[in-house]
Amino acid sequence: RGMSYCLHSESHLDTGPIYVRENGKLHVVNRGAGSVQNVTPKARPFSLFSRTFSVELCMNREDDRARRQRTDHFIFTYTKEGNLRYSAKSLFSLVLGYISDNVDHIDSLIGFPEQIAEKLFSAAEARQKFTEPVTGLRALQKFTEAYGSLVLCSLCLRNRYLVISEKLEEIKSFRELTCLDLSCCKLGDEHELLEHLTKEALSSVKRLLLKDNSLSDAGLRRMTAPVRVLKKGLDNLLVLDLSCNPKITDVGIGYLLSFKKLNCLDISGTGLKDVDAVIKRLQMQIGLVHSKVPLKEFDHSNCKTEGWAEQTVLQWEQAVLEAMKSQDNLRSRVTALHFYGKTHRIEEVVKCTLVEPETKASGNLQFYKENVENCHLPLKKEVAGSHELKNNKKRALAEQERERTSKQKHLRLTVEDWDLLNTY
Repeated sequence: RGMSYCLHSESHLDTGPIYVRENGKLHVVNRGAGSVQNVTPKARPFSLFSRTFSVELCMNREDDRARRQRTDHFIFTYTKEGNLRYSAKSLFSLVLGYISDNVDHIDSLIGFPEQIAEKLFSAAEARQKFTEPVTGLRALQKFTEAYGSLVLCSLCLRNRYLVISEKLEEIKSFRELTCLDLSCCKLGDEHELLEHLTKEALSSVKRLLLKDNSLSDAGLRRMTAPVRVLKKGLDNLLVLDLSCNPKITDVGIGYLLSFKKLNCLDISGTGLKDVDAVIKRLQMQIGLVHSKVPLKEFDHSNCKTEGWAEQTVLQWEQAVLEAMKSQDNLRSRVTALHFYGKTHRIEEVVKCTLVEPETKASGNLQFYKENVENCHLPLKKEVAGSHELKNNKKRALAEQERERTSKQKHLRLTVEDWDLLNTY
């Protein structure tokens, strides 16, 4: 068999020798002569590209999401020598990230393992999915309806009226709360959140702090109506703080007698007319004794936000602070408009202040039940007092004990006995 080659090259680049196998033998083709020689190939370095060849890696810079998905699959770290090292993420982490990005599309989490759900909540929280206006509420409701108190068991919104106004629906989605602090929020009697307190979702609340909220007798009547009529609502309430609400009178205190399980009550700074009559009424009907010293239950130190959604509440507050900064900039521009004769309506931020002078004027009106442990602990003060102050406290406690023992001789009726007597 014969073979002829005619190689023509228009390029001056050296591509190296060309080998051809024919009849079981390897031949090298000389480019210049165009003939085939039966010679053994010599070992020489072979270069695929020329010296002037360069490579540039280009990515689509407009599609940031696609680029982020490429890098999210890897974990980049540095070694001790300073070299960049990457390792692939686990399949669980990739799936968890994908679901958290689309957490608002989940149908239901009821029956889903809570250990995995907590990790999913944390992943969505890190992506700030619960701060979004519409999808955030929908995603949060999926968790609260499935896990209840695990998402949040205690919520402290003291002096955070703006957070309540901005995230009211999200706050209402929390279920099975045991502690709720709404102090210094100036909610008033008609606020939607106070109406929500009577719903079944918050029937688990045991500690409710409503200090300085501009409440009156009408608000207490609405708040206690489900308990008085249907035996529902805040029926499990143990601790109630209604201090610094001057519009609450003796009539409003009468509505509180429906809270049979109440162990601690603070009505300091209210508008009571006959204080002695109220003290006797609370003691005779629900067994609450007037405390001579401040109680630890009302120092607001034990009420904190606890649960999976701790950071979520902080994110809400941070968003409100940023909005307030933008409003401050707007206020400065509005001042300039007023200077030039233009008018612009601005809503001022309500700042809550405690009504401490009224509390001091009416005295300490805190009550507790004697037969309940850890409910009548006195508030410890860090300032060390003199021996006279300690002796005065001992005398006050001794008089209080004598008063209790004298009253116990006359009051041996239980709450069930009083209910039976009230039926006649």
